[in-house]
Amino acid sequence: MTADTRTLAAPASTGSSPAARRFLPEVQGLRAVAVLLVLIYHVDHDLLPGGYVGVDVFFVISGFLITTLLLREAGETGRVSLAGFYVRRIRRILPAAALVLAVTGALSFVLLPEFRLLDTAMQLAASAFYVENLFLADQAVDYLAAEAVASPVQHFWSLAVEEQFYLLWPLLFVGWAALPPRLRTVRALLAATLILAAASLACSVVLTSGSPQQSYFLPQTRMWELAVGGVLAIVLSRREVPAALRWVLGWAGLAAIGAAAWYYSDATPFPGWTALLPVLGAAAVIAAGHNGRRLSSYQVLSSPPARFVGDISYALYLWHWPLIVFALSLTDSTRLGPLHGALVLAASFLLAWATKVAVEDPVRRFGLLRTGRAAAAFAVCASLLVGLIAAGQYARYDHLRGVEFDPVRHVGPSALGTADPTGSPDVPIYPAPVAADEDLPDVFERCQASPRLTELRSCVYGPADADTTVAVTGDSHAAHWVPALREIARERGWRLHIYAKSSCAFTTTLLEHPADGRDYTECADWNASVLAELTEEVRPDVVFTSSSARSRAAGAAFPEAGSTDIAAGMNELWAPLEEAGTDVVAIRDTPRMGARLPECVSENAAAPAACARDRADAFADQDPQLLAAGNAPEADVVDLTDALCLGGECLPVIGNVMVYRDSQHLTATYSRLAAPRLDAAIEDLEESGALSGLS
Repeated sequence: MTADTRTLAAPASTGSSPAARRFLPEVQGLRAVAVLLVLIYHVDHDLLPGGYVGVDVFFVISGFLITTLLLREAGETGRVSLAGFYVRRIRRILPAAALVLAVTGALSFVLLPEFRLLDTAMQLAASAFYVENLFLADQAVDYLAAEAVASPVQHFWSLAVEEQFYLLWPLLFVGWAALPPRLRTVRALLAATLILAAASLACSVVLTSGSPQQSYFLPQTRMWELAVGGVLAIVLSRREVPAALRWVLGWAGLAAIGAAAWYYSDATPFPGWTALLPVLGAAAVIAAGHNGRRLSSYQVLSSPPARFVGDISYALYLWHWPLIVFALSLTDSTRLGPLHGALVLAASFLLAWATKVAVEDPVRRFGLLRTGRAAAAFAVCASLLVGLIAAGQYARYDHLRGVEFDPVRHVGPSALGTADPTGSPDVPIYPAPVAADEDLPDVFERCQASPRLTELRSCVYGPADADTTVAVTGDSHAAHWVPALREIARERGWRLHIYAKSSCAFTTTLLEHPADGRDYTECADWNASVLAELTEEVRPDVVFTSSSARSRAAGAAFPEAGSTDIAAGMNELWAPLEEAGTDVVAIRDTPRMGARLPECVSENAAAPAACARDRADAFADQDPQLLAAGNAPEADVVDLTDALCLGGECLPVIGNVMVYRDSQHLTATYSRLAAPRLDAAIEDLEESGALSGLS
């Protein structure tokens, strides 16, 4: 068996084919290209809008090198050792990764605001156990996490994808090496790897078209990129690229990578089909191999500067992102200026070089972590160390969030008529700003539909035999009034039905999808189903509706035209309700307070008014609901602005209660405390005769 496997796995020649050489300087140079693309993109993505494709280049390189080693091991020993494979992986990646995670976690205590403790702790743990990509994929489809700030270890997602790939890929070679000689052919191995690559690519295309944010991080949408490198290694083990093609192939590959980095942007659906350009470009550069011709890509990539950057590329990738996040936090900005960007790059190179010299090289040269026991012990200790730091951050967060609600001191909108409407600086704000995002109505978890969901779902509260039935429709800006409406329903004995869908205003107008700007057909289908259920089954006495005033109509030439279109679509849905005897009440949209509001309040807890926003800036120029109500004499409007704003300012904290859990959504606590204000507005409509069916 050994002889057969060696024959099958041996390279076809010992020439310039990458699979036949032990050291590949051009691949080190290609690593330099990949990491520089990522660095430039992260420091200033306007300079290189598609620089994120550097990660895809890394994937191809990793797949190629690992597969080459697996083939070589099979050829030399007649078998593939899983234990040996994973020991090599631990020795190669874990020392530097553990160092960066530990240092980053420790510095996060000092350099990042308390508001980010929980997210950083969770992502540290996810990164330590190489599931960061799955954490981010889940966060990408979590509507409630839409305003999450990037963590200093977010970039570990790509390392997680690689390690998840390497849970599967070596098994393929173990199984192949164990086959009988007549079946253990390169052709069989190539067919198996091609099938896996094709299946992953197909999955990538399908998922990227439906959920691009989530698919960006999923292993099944990325594995084909590493598999392409593996397929290339298998092919080159038996065939060489003709010398006449190498010069063209090398430069064509670099051009493909450069074109993707230059012409792609954050708006490009990715990975999917679009990832083929940088992936095949990287494969072409590797396939070109050694080329002695003048002005070849090999000469550029194998030059000393390129090889130096390639040598430190792994550590450079690890260090640059935490430094960027810390710099942004220290400068309280959303992007780096030229000076800060240059300083971050310089510090990244310095730390990367030091890490290679002090950590990576000694581990490699002195034979450290070469046994399974030593490697496993180091992996466990490193994970425990990072986990301990993450646990410390969570403990700090848990202490900060431990504010108990006191109905005497946490009065919310009742304080608007007092001398100090924000409340006393001696009273802790409830909910604590660090945990404000957790104070949300249960409808968000129980029944609010995500953007992808089209199947109708609802929450129902109150007695089944109630004399009055009320419904709520709209997006999350309707859902955040549910705690107030539930209080009123409880007092009045109403039956309350909730129909809420993320970013889906109650209109027939086709909206833009909140994630990628495509036509939000799921919203149109949802609203049609809601209308049918309301008019044919529920038949409520009143429908309360609200939605973000900044919803965008698909294809609208400018925002004002879009608002008019959305308003017209609202009227089209209101009309059947009114014809069925249902009163429609639109609740005016709430203010937009700007990004990172809870973080601002956390930093200004003694004087939260510093985070207030001018009323004129907080509201959209046009609220489609107000426009629709103006076009429908039968519809009515409830405006609760006076419960959120005082004079010319909209306040983030009122009566020692956090008003918002992010830039635009009310906390469940404040909504509940605002119930008397909403009830008073409803009574005014009843007294005017506008609402006749309520009790």
